[in-house]
Amino acid sequence: MVQDQFLQNNWHVLAHSQDLQPGTVLQKRLLGEDLVLWHNGDKTLAWQDFCPHRGARLSLGWVEKDTLVCPYHGLAFNTEGQCVRVPASPDQPPPARACIQTYHVQERYSLLWVCLGTPQYNIPTFPDWEDSSCRKIFCGPYHFKSSPLRVVENLIDPAHFAFVHKGIFADSNHPEVTHCDLELHPDGMSFKFGVWEVITRSGQPDSPMLFVTTQYHLYHPLIGYFQRRAQDDSLMSLFFMVTPIDEEECVLWFWLLENYLHHIPEQAFVARQDQIISQDIAVVESQRPRCLPLDLQAEVHLPSDRYSVTYRKWLKQQGVTFGSI
Repeated sequence: MVQDQFLQNNWHVLAHSQDLQPGTVLQKRLLGEDLVLWHNGDKTLAWQDFCPHRGARLSLGWVEKDTLVCPYHGLAFNTEGQCVRVPASPDQPPPARACIQTYHVQERYSLLWVCLGTPQYNIPTFPDWEDSSCRKIFCGPYHFKSSPLRVVENLIDPAHFAFVHKGIFADSNHPEVTHCDLELHPDGMSFKFGVWEVITRSGQPDSPMLFVTTQYHLYHPLIGYFQRRAQDDSLMSLFFMVTPIDEEECVLWFWLLENYLHHIPEQAFVARQDQIISQDIAVVESQRPRCLPLDLQAEVHLPSDRYSVTYRKWLKQQGVTFGSI
């Protein structure tokens, strides 16, 4: 079990709700731990993916009469994780030790969240979620072979937009970033920055530029959102979650909300995000070391790195070690 108490006692997204229908079983991994998600027809359960009899993966089994059945010897476990049937010895009560480690699970934002420890925080509230004027578009999962902390640092780094995403929404001829309102809070960090963005117009090379200001907030090391609201009350916000699979492997998911681009089909929106994230994946996976250095002397820092430097200091203060060096 991972020793990072801060991440262990927090909530992490493991699946989209629609991926776990009643009677189905999913194999997952979180913080280096193999998990099985299953649905008994009434609720979702999250367990250690390990049969106490001979160590087989329960995720290879199946749901039968409100129990999860091990694929190796057919042992059946009830929703409390206790063995209730041993087919080879049907007249003998199962051993009391034949039980499985169970974990907390919740459903919110049409996503399944799991906590491996004792939840110390609530699942974050996405400020714009209840805004009826907004269209909700789900994107992901996007798989990174890199530290989850590296992925979040990339998400909060505006200086890379003009180069990694040039031609999509940024331009390397206008890489300037303005900074303001960087604050640390008991529940995370918030900041605001301004950058030049391309107003796409049928992909024309003469698309005009607009200077936009965006507000960011990190709820905890792997969850946050950004919001951009213009004077005409047009809104674009994005709620992102990074799932720490292993120290050098993670998954990014996010909800994108907007209230002024309804003429663009959802499929086109998702395709655009897929392209943007594929560019991030290529660069982030190239970084060495893959784990995020918390020693500020390990890498060179520039004035535009103020958010990532603050992020690293905050991680160290919280005792986050998973995915860092």
